[in-house]
Amino acid sequence: MKLRIGIIGCGMITKNRHAPEYAENPSCELVAFYDRDRQRAEALAKQYGAAVCDTVEELLALDLDAVSVCTANAFHADISVKALNAGKHVLCEKPMAMTLEECLQMTEAADKNGKILMIGQNQRFAKAHQEARKLIAEGAIGKILSFETKFGHGGPEIWTSTPNTWFFDKKQAVFGVMADLGIHKIDLMHYLMGEQITSVQAIMTILDKKWPDGRMIDVDDNAFCLLQTDSGITGIMHVSWTFYGNEKNSAVIYGTEGVIRCYDDDECSLIYEKKGGETIRYNLEKILKNTDATRGDRASTGVIDEFVDSILNSREPLCSGKESLKAMRVVFAAAESAKSGNKVHI
Repeated sequence: MKLRIGIIGCGMITKNRHAPEYAENPSCELVAFYDRDRQRAEALAKQYGAAVCDTVEELLALDLDAVSVCTANAFHADISVKALNAGKHVLCEKPMAMTLEECLQMTEAADKNGKILMIGQNQRFAKAHQEARKLIAEGAIGKILSFETKFGHGGPEIWTSTPNTWFFDKKQAVFGVMADLGIHKIDLMHYLMGEQITSVQAIMTILDKKWPDGRMIDVDDNAFCLLQTDSGITGIMHVSWTFYGNEKNSAVIYGTEGVIRCYDDDECSLIYEKKGGETIRYNLEKILKNTDATRGDRASTGVIDEFVDSILNSREPLCSGKESLKAMRVVFAAAESAKSGNKVHI
């Protein structure tokens, strides 16, 4: 028996990640697509032998087991709640939603209907991150003291191949790079350290990104954050849409007995530096870059396989809605801090 899947939103994330990964999973059958631009849905439906729906409601009325929600950020909560109430498991792209209230509505709908809600936090599935988490849990670097993490590339117009992308429109995106890339690194630090970030001081700004007509965009293109956990672990995060060279996507964890570097070196995906000088290099797979999708890269993110397996085995996914809510609380706190200029406790 195969899971019957519908996808809502047919942009680049669906074209290059969700649709092909569902198609490659032997436990899935792609049944229907919906997009406000019917031509985009028709192209994918033709490619995968699926149906095209004229509305979200029409798709949700079908005999489906699960749906992916791959729309602009502003529509995540409404569509996810409708899908959960229609009895479907939901995989929603990040960021989870645009307000804390919306996030809570999503998790409550999942609980009420006994369905899985998963958020596409794909950095948890990168091999170096999983190995780093294991090393940290084993005490390889002793007590964690601090961390630094970066995620930046040339902007979502590269990812989408659209200079007038919705990512720049505050009405559709609400947040900019903080919720696009920052959410990934916040969630990753929770995953690696096993502790939640509980305070943040942030600068969220527009340094360079412009609309095609030369106006500055509506949302942040850079975010700089000072982050701290209750136990005192302190770190810095910089996320950017203005890294116009190679993409940067790294995390470094400093402990009393050593250092772990994830994707911080062009030659090696994971480096473990022991106190005293010994260095161990792990030749694990490279992290899947945002820009790879525009080159037709079909390397799996691991997100779809995790979602499918969690449904088939009736278990919580690694990046459940409730787990992702923790990272969203940090994003909301960062926005508050950037507005007030003060440190915000979560």
